[in-house]
Parts: sequence; C-alpha cells; structure tokens
Amino acid sequence: MDFFNDINYQLGNLIGLTLFDPQHFISLVMRFFINLAVVCVIARCFYFPRSQRRDYMFIFILMSASIFLLVSLMEGDGMNLGAAMGLFAIFGIMRFRTEAVPIREMTYLFMLIAVSVVNALGRAEYHPKADYWDGFGLVTIVFVNLIFVGMAWLFESSKLVSTLCSKYIKYDNVDLIAPDKREELKADLEKRTGLKILRIEVGMIDYLKDSCLIRIYYDEPKDRGNSIEGVMKMPR
Repeated sequence: MDFFNDINYQLGNLIGLTLFDPQHFISLVMRFFINLAVVCVIARCFYFPRSQRRDYMFIFILMSASIFLLVSLMEGDGMNLGAAMGLFAIFGIMRFRTEAVPIREMTYLFMLIAVSVVNALGRAEYHPKADYWDGFGLVTIVFVNLIFVGMAWLFESSKLVSTLCSKYIKYDNVDLIAPDKREELKADLEKRTGLKILRIEVGMIDYLKDSCLIRIYYDEPKDRGNSIEGVMKMPR
C-alpha cells in the first residue's frame, strides 16, 4: 500500500494524475454496471418489444452510458458538469430536430438520462473530522433504480395506460362522415384496412377535394408502440 501511495504521490506532483485510486475505481465500476443493467432491462425488456426499433434502443444504451461516465468523471465541478450537460443538450437539438422523434421515445430517453445522472452522482463521501458518511448508500441506489424499472413495467404491462393503436387516414368519401352513417363508415374502413375498428374520429374536411382526415382506433398487438403513427406525410 505504501508503494502505491508513493507512486500516486510522485505521479500527482509530476503530471497531476495518480496511478490508481481503489476506492473511486471500485465505486465507479459498481455504479456503472448497475446503471448499464438497469438501462438494458428498461430498453430491451420494456421499450423494444412494443416498438421493435433497434436504432433507438442502441441510442438509449450508448447515450446513457456516455452521460454516466461524463457526469461521474466531472463530479464535484459544477461548471464542468453544467458544460457537459449543455453539450448533450446541443447534441440532442442538432440531431433530433431533423427527425420527428415520437413522444414515447423522447420519454424513454429522458428517463434513461435521469437514471444515468442519478447513478453517476449516487456516491458517499466520508468526513473524518465529523466521523460520518455523506451521500447515498448502495441500498438507496439500488432502490431508486428499482423504482425506475418498476415504473417502466407498470405503465408498459398494465391497464393504467390505454393499449389501443391508432392510425390517421385520408378518407376519400365524405358522404359517409355524417353521424347517422357512422356504421357504414366503420364497415368501409374495416373492409379497406382489414382491422377491427373500435372508435372513429373525424377531423378536417375538404369538400373541394372530396376528402377528410380520419383517425381510427383499434387493438392490434403487432402495432403497439408504432413509432410512425403520427406521421402525416411521407418522409424524405
């Protein structure tokens, strides 16, 4: 131990870096793997089965890991920490402003960023003069992570949130949008789409083009988590 202390002291005076700090290293490794496990469970077990979007899933995992390491290494320096989070905010604006990111994906992204920041800052520090530990214990960190996992499971697998799927349709027969012809409209849409429609909403009507905007609601497990249901025009 004295040998490592001497090396750390010499390197610290020479280049401003120590060779090895076992306390900080073990803490970083444990919190990193806790964070990685929680993020992977949320992204793979709760997000991916409904959306089937591997691109977003990898973005969630890589961005959360990057934020965790960045916040962990800049811990204790408020200005550097603020600058780091500002860089990620700028990155998010530059990257995601060119694509209509669905609200579900954005919610998962913000939640996993919160998980990473909590795990990065969740550590304890000993104050020898007062003889007490200040910060978070391992049990507290695990409990907070379980809360995040529990919330994702609760709202993805329970009936608290509607599981109905929906589609926007540009309909070409405005004669059937009258309230007294709603059953005929429903039958025509079911014949065209092949879906069992549960509810219909009629929106904008264009009598010049004999068309209107309709939103249909249906229950189809394969379409749950559809990430393009709100897209109104063909992407470039």
